[in-house]
Amino acid sequence: MKKILSATAVCQLFALLCAAQVNVQGLLTENLPNPVGLDSRAPRFSWRLVSKERKVLQTAYEIRVAFNDPNGGVVKFLWTSGKVASDESLHVPYGGPALDPGKKYYWHVRVWDNKGRLSPWSLAAYWRTGLYDAGDWKARWITPGYAPDTSVPPHANRPSPLLRKEFDAGKRIRSAIAYITAHGLYEASINGRRIGDGYLTPGWTSYNKRLQYQVYDVTDLIEKGKNAIGVTLGNGWYRGYIGFSGQRDYYGKDISLLFQLALTYADGSTDTIVSDDSWKSSTGPILNSEIYDGEIQDTRLEKPGWAQPGYDDRGWSGVRTENFAMSNLVASSSEPVKKHESFRALRLIVTPRGERLADFGQNLVGWVTVKVKGHAGDTITISHAEVLDKAGNFYTDNLRAAHSQDRYVLSGKGEETLEPHFTFHGFRYIRIEGLHGDLSPEQFNAVALYSDMPQTGEFSTSNPLINQLQHNIQWGQRGNFLDVPTDCPQRDERLGWTGDAQVFSRTAAFNRGVENFFSKWLKDVAADQLPSGAIPFVIPNVVGSGTSAGWADVCTIIPWNVYLAYGDRRVLEQQYTSMKAWVEYMHGQSRNDLWNTGFHFGDWLFYRPQDDNDGKAAVTDKYLIAQCFYARSTQLLINAAGVLGKKEDSVAYAQLLQRIKEAYLREYMTPNGRLVSGTQTAYVLALQFDMLPDAMRAQAAERLAENIRSYDYHLTTGFLGTPYLCHVLSRYGYYDIAFRLLMQDSYPSWLYPVKMGATTIWERWDGIRPDSSFQTPGMNSFNHYAYGAIGDWMYRVVAGIDTYEDGPGYKHCRVWPHAGGGLSKVGAALQTGYGPLSSSWQVTDEGFVLDVDIPANTRSTVYLPVGEQINAADAAARISESGQALGSAKDIGIGAVEKGYIGLELGSGTYHFEVRR
Repeated sequence: MKKILSATAVCQLFALLCAAQVNVQGLLTENLPNPVGLDSRAPRFSWRLVSKERKVLQTAYEIRVAFNDPNGGVVKFLWTSGKVASDESLHVPYGGPALDPGKKYYWHVRVWDNKGRLSPWSLAAYWRTGLYDAGDWKARWITPGYAPDTSVPPHANRPSPLLRKEFDAGKRIRSAIAYITAHGLYEASINGRRIGDGYLTPGWTSYNKRLQYQVYDVTDLIEKGKNAIGVTLGNGWYRGYIGFSGQRDYYGKDISLLFQLALTYADGSTDTIVSDDSWKSSTGPILNSEIYDGEIQDTRLEKPGWAQPGYDDRGWSGVRTENFAMSNLVASSSEPVKKHESFRALRLIVTPRGERLADFGQNLVGWVTVKVKGHAGDTITISHAEVLDKAGNFYTDNLRAAHSQDRYVLSGKGEETLEPHFTFHGFRYIRIEGLHGDLSPEQFNAVALYSDMPQTGEFSTSNPLINQLQHNIQWGQRGNFLDVPTDCPQRDERLGWTGDAQVFSRTAAFNRGVENFFSKWLKDVAADQLPSGAIPFVIPNVVGSGTSAGWADVCTIIPWNVYLAYGDRRVLEQQYTSMKAWVEYMHGQSRNDLWNTGFHFGDWLFYRPQDDNDGKAAVTDKYLIAQCFYARSTQLLINAAGVLGKKEDSVAYAQLLQRIKEAYLREYMTPNGRLVSGTQTAYVLALQFDMLPDAMRAQAAERLAENIRSYDYHLTTGFLGTPYLCHVLSRYGYYDIAFRLLMQDSYPSWLYPVKMGATTIWERWDGIRPDSSFQTPGMNSFNHYAYGAIGDWMYRVVAGIDTYEDGPGYKHCRVWPHAGGGLSKVGAALQTGYGPLSSSWQVTDEGFVLDVDIPANTRSTVYLPVGEQINAADAAARISESGQALGSAKDIGIGAVEKGYIGLELGSGTYHFEVRR
């Protein structure tokens, strides 16, 4: 019995010691777990402290980089930082000797905390470097050597090439690393096994300036002896139809491959297999593939075993080598597009027209996997649509010229599983043609495709309509964050519209980890910036040289939002030249500091009643809007200059900003404080961007509130006013109106589409009218995330999770929840770089309850509602934390009462607050 008690006591003591210890987890290199193929010569390291104790802060760290796993065996270290007195645990740069290209490195870290403890060394993480210079490539660009079939119309004569190469690995393999890119899209395999799980590679960038390559560890795919490489190419964005007016071959007419395989044998010797003139080429079952139109396959043309060693390729053609550019090659730095959720058909429908449809219950982006049996030569056509019309028929008018069809010619060899390779569709419904007999839901599976951004945010409430709105926001982001932030995924557009991206960027950064996604895309923003400093409408730019206020400001707004969300200075360093060039462009277009020239989209898709006889349409002067964004970008440039220590720029642009605001007041505000455009957007932008003197702001906010009341508590804003509407209302104390707008469910409102059955955010407030008719088909997407920017207000104001600018990346976070709109409970959680941050509140009969989790190595200012006309001492007396009186809590700093809330200063940990009425 004594031995049992002794063992129990030891276990309890061990548990207490573990709970009191600080540990390090979640190691990332350039924000990625164990990345393969980084071309950064000084990659940055991030880690998380894990501790159950409160008020845990890092005071120092030590990093070690090694050639092998530093936690096992004999270790050869390349670099050690030594003990560095710092609380930094995100984006800490490597500071050792120069790294070699194509090599694998390991690292681990330990930390000291503010309680004097030293953590154990973390488990090791690793990264593999990419190819730093064009000279590191030994491969040659190759294109198919066969002649095109001139009997087929040119627009359809683009079958997907098959390229193959056999090689002999005569010794046991230690490692095999593949470096691949293409002009077009590629899917690659070794010995018939797929390389990687990414799709639509190499992704979409400004190809002429930045063409990504991917790096894969394919060691497990290599066999001792004979091996075969097989690669299929598709047209993709490179030479397929893209943009407007039937434009194709934007980047080139060729379709080409660059492939390099580095082999390291167990005895230390090496070999390199490259794309060169020894490869063979042919065609296969994919007759044509287009982003907009879909894919055509004839499975009778399959070449069984073509990607396996020993295949007879004597009937194949050779390849041509080409001297295409290598200087534009860059390693992928963001997450690839992958398959994610799948949806079996919820129901099969026969429409009034007699068409057979499958409904997946969710508007998504991707494709459908079909399982069918049929005779050789039977043709199956799968068409895609987002909605059904008023009569219940398949509706595709809003796709414009996009065919959005996948067509399969069957081989007749039993059950065939079919899916496309080099296209994607936006849809909820499919139409099935060519299949005879009964259908079953099990035959059709919709697969969602989007960039593999980690999910970071969660938000839920007591109101099911708001929960569906959040669902729609999330699915709008999933579908349109497909390597670039597209406007829509279904019609003949699917472009990286800059205005859509900037208005949604803060919302996006809550729901998903978009740091690498946006950083990659912003490099293309800078690459495609015009010599004048203007930013094109879409990035990558495939539509020309136009620019517009509110769209081009993407180059200042997203870098700043990424900095706030992730605390990453490098994005400001990377984009600063682009930010400055844009501000200088506006400066150059202005007269007397007033920018009132050129084309602008204005407050795109604002409220416009059809028979507007009394001027209800919410038209905002486009130049008023331009002046506001001129000021906003200048302010963000000043902010960035401050972070980066560019003092001269800070002073010079602060002076310019003052003149911009003075010019705005002279041109657009009367002496009594009325704006020349009396719209919601006009007042929202003026107040959000601090265009007005302090003394004029309260009356402007009241004018905004009165305008909303005049529309019976409906919004009238378009793309540029909507993101800030509720923020401005709550900033100036009109929380009741902000909540009424959020809860409004008749047109125009956020909940109107929800009530109409939407599963994503719509492009228009009334994409489907109350009578179930449609808006104009020329521009009526049902998956268009811009209006989902309300999510940012829901997360930062309703749930209350935000970051202070003095501690970006939630190093200093704020939790300031606001109840209203009849909500009885709200919960939100955000996976920050430091760990999980959450806020969950509930209104009870007894008062207000708030549960908060704050990650280690951060601090938080938390606000609790206590009402007006009360001092801090009396307010604190009504509050308990984890069952104890707030006043007795030694680890909580009690501040003043502000706007009916008492501020508390907290360190990391878990807290449970109750505020009695």
